[in-house]
Amino acid sequence: MARSPKPTYQLVALPGDGIGVEVIAEARALVDAIAPKLGVAFTVDEIPCGGKFFLAHGTRDWPDDAPARCRAADAILLGAVGWNGPDGTPATLPDGKMAGYSPVIGNRIELDLYANIRPVRCLPGTKHGISGRFAEVWRPETVDMVILRENTEGLYSGIGERTHERATDLRVITRRASERVITKAFELARARGGKKRVTCIVKHNVLQGCRLFLEVFRAVAAAFPDIEPDVAIVDAFAMFVLTQPERYDVCVTTNMFGDILTDLASVLQGGMGMAVGCNVGDDHAMFEPIHGSAPPLAGKDAANPMAMLLATGEALAWLGARYADTRLVRGHRAIEAAGRRDHRARRAADHRSRRQREAQRCRRGRAHRSARAAMTAFVGGSGGEWQVERIHRDHRRDAARRRHHRDQRSRCRCRRDVDPARRAQQPALHDAR
Repeated sequence: MARSPKPTYQLVALPGDGIGVEVIAEARALVDAIAPKLGVAFTVDEIPCGGKFFLAHGTRDWPDDAPARCRAADAILLGAVGWNGPDGTPATLPDGKMAGYSPVIGNRIELDLYANIRPVRCLPGTKHGISGRFAEVWRPETVDMVILRENTEGLYSGIGERTHERATDLRVITRRASERVITKAFELARARGGKKRVTCIVKHNVLQGCRLFLEVFRAVAAAFPDIEPDVAIVDAFAMFVLTQPERYDVCVTTNMFGDILTDLASVLQGGMGMAVGCNVGDDHAMFEPIHGSAPPLAGKDAANPMAMLLATGEALAWLGARYADTRLVRGHRAIEAAGRRDHRARRAADHRSRRQREAQRCRRGRAHRSARAAMTAFVGGSGGEWQVERIHRDHRRDAARRRHHRDQRSRCRCRRDVDPARRAQQPALHDAR
């Protein structure tokens, strides 16, 4: 239910580990920059957490009062968690969970953040890294979808057991949790307009939990006759989301399927450094980049903060809808527009450098043609062009011979250096010649 706008909004910042600390600093700088322009105030309560915190304190992965502080906040910004211990393996809590479990999965469960909403958009000028090369593979007009996953149960329910010979993780799918996230997907599709299609991603031909999830999906779809229901098998979706992204509008699935597929879909955006995760409930919300803590990049100023900045924008959008505050909605739009302008500027810079390279090639080509014309004039007479071609052919042949001889000498020197006994017995080839 919408509430009245507030003069001051309280944010909790959870920097975590590695580059999480760096991107949270960028988010705070963004909040500080945009607040006076919007005429709104923010207070930021920064809470240390994650693997480093656990290694320093030895009992918990965040302070004892952190859950209450998160519950009191209007919205939460999370950086990233995960850090290696002295043995080089990820730090873990005494119960075996990842050090950083409390601020991430703990918040999702304790604050009932039942919907993980991940917008998948390709900004103009985005370069996609494929096989070590970067090129614009997908276009903004073909990539605009939102993937929702149930966020509190499934394979991440935390129920399991392990013996020396066997380990079991229980996948919990309930009607109540499924109905909530599926309903939110249909509401979002209606609000977005556009294709007005919701795709349910399941493996109902094998798994009982997916059969229940699909049953609930069909029941909820009946209440939204203006929205087209669609069903996709998870393994087929994994292919079509890359080959036909323009088909999808809003997608909804279970917890682990969604965790994997949204990371896959981030390829369409240019990578995880561009992807945002919104953990949303009815009364609380937490926003994060979906990349990890990336310890090798920590402290090198090499991490891309774009996902964290866009996540901050999504936090403003959620607060603006919750409190009917048009100032925050305007702030979200400004951040989105700035992201698009930034990518357009980068693309323009790329085009300028490409044009400069092409101009340089053209200048070289003109110089080459001028040289050919001068040589033709020098040779003179009929057949002058043929004479020039012959000169160029002879030059290329001589250059190839020189390269061949140089390579032969280099290989011989390498053989003599590696095998001194053979060097004494057998003279080098170029010496023999």
